[in-house]
Amino acid sequence: MEPSKVYFTDMRALPGTNLQQKLKRLILKAGIGQIDFQDKYAAIKIHFGEPGNLSYLRPNFAKTVADAVKELGGRPFLTDCNTLYVGRRKNALDHIEAAYENGFSPFSTGCQIIIADGLKGTDEVDVPVRGGEYIREAHIGRAVMDADIFISLSHFKGHESTGFGGAIKNIGMGCGSRAGKMDMHCAGKPDVDKSVCRGCGVCMKNCAHGAIAFDENRKAGIDHGKCVGCGRCIGACNFDAVYNGNDSANDELNCKMAEYAKAVVDGRPAFHINIVNQVSPYCDCHGENDTAIIPDVGMFASFDPVALDVACADACNRMPVMPGSLLDENLRACGARDHHDHFTNVSPNTDWRSCMEHGEKIGLGTHSYELITVK
Repeated sequence: MEPSKVYFTDMRALPGTNLQQKLKRLILKAGIGQIDFQDKYAAIKIHFGEPGNLSYLRPNFAKTVADAVKELGGRPFLTDCNTLYVGRRKNALDHIEAAYENGFSPFSTGCQIIIADGLKGTDEVDVPVRGGEYIREAHIGRAVMDADIFISLSHFKGHESTGFGGAIKNIGMGCGSRAGKMDMHCAGKPDVDKSVCRGCGVCMKNCAHGAIAFDENRKAGIDHGKCVGCGRCIGACNFDAVYNGNDSANDELNCKMAEYAKAVVDGRPAFHINIVNQVSPYCDCHGENDTAIIPDVGMFASFDPVALDVACADACNRMPVMPGSLLDENLRACGARDHHDHFTNVSPNTDWRSCMEHGEKIGLGTHSYELITVK
């Protein structure tokens, strides 16, 4: 398979230019103008950020993309689907309010917000997955599938279950309805190491399904009958008491996520953008963000989401470790093992490569890329 073209520009902005102008140059050079947008609906899939988190993408990036789509004759809208876990984005009303609170409004972005799976996360389309091994039909938010053109605009950062969150996670997990998210997560259900549990209750507060309870010794336990395997409790625990007891579960999640992404983009024009700045160790779904694990890298764009994510991961792994970050802390811990990968060093039970390998296997894209720098 021929290498896919991935276009890159750094985060330097000298006098006379700015990052929004650089982003526009990047996406035009990467070929977004090759898509026929005339009078077509274009879904721009973005993560609006959980209120309290400050590492999500600024709305200015979304405006740049939306404005470019409008200049090409398209009708853009920003979209995301509702979440499984406790937070402010479980239904469309709260979700839109959270987006507005974080700065995403028609006034700041130049386009409307549509929560793709509706008021309660039940407005979905069952989409066949060509070549799927885990998913026969993906449950995708209806507005995503009603759009003529699909664009992903992703904040590239770490993730406690998938290693990192980039284009494929933004597309696959992000476009799944609430039932779709449960479908992807259901194989991996965490356990609790009671010997290190402090009984603080943070895991229980972060469980949307009432799966966590405490015994007479104030030690947490997880009811796998209620647990959907979202992994939220893993990231919430400050003492590493919650862990994934199934070594293959995260790899299976990665494979399912790739298949959901294939369902979203298959058979229609799609374009993908990753912004690699404020690379926090965990997802923007958290109501907080830890310090970045590496310095800002830049902005990437491609028609191939697999090549795009691999290029971003490779670029991140060439960056130095930020002193005082979780990554630095993990590497300095007594008995720490260096996996020679920043994302696995942050979340040692993850391997992002399983997602990329499966994505290539099912025809989502290729891990081989040619990196083209845009000034």
